[in-house]
Amino acid sequence: MEPTAHDDRELLRAARRGDAECFGTFFREHHRVVLAFLARRVDEPEVAADLLAETFAALLTVVRDPRRDLPASPLGWLLVTARNLLIDRHRHGMVAEAARRRFQLAPVALDDGDIELIVEAGRDDELLRRIYELLPVEQADALTARVVDELDYEVIAGRANTSEAVIRKRVSRALATLRAAMGS
Repeated sequence: MEPTAHDDRELLRAARRGDAECFGTFFREHHRVVLAFLARRVDEPEVAADLLAETFAALLTVVRDPRRDLPASPLGWLLVTARNLLIDRHRHGMVAEAARRRFQLAPVALDDGDIELIVEAGRDDELLRRIYELLPVEQADALTARVVDELDYEVIAGRANTSEAVIRKRVSRALATLRAAMGS
């Protein structure tokens, strides 16, 4: 049976069986709610994006561990987890990166084609909107900051209150997703 767009538990079950697209569908359906929840509680959008990434990475950790039960209410679980991460961030002054570190990819340098693709996106509001639809917010923000705004990875990392390696990986993931979406 194909999972329906609104059957969160079935999407997560399919993701557990190895269907990464189902986890992507779940993310696309719920990331705005979680991001809105976080954005109302932090001053910096970059921090909200980092907390969003950590929240979904925590869920991915649960999904990939067959010994753990999937949440009965996945959206509720996400909001509770986001709240807990937010509390931890206030206590420690930074966003924890433990779950995200598990899933990071090796950094990839931008080539001229990548730069051209993103610069074009910066000139085209419709294409830029599509990039934000295709990518998680933290990846889209990192990519546009690096290519459109031409900021150094170090500067972007400072603004996002995260490491340069995390920003490089976000840009790398964003480019891979865009390449796949555009068939190149």
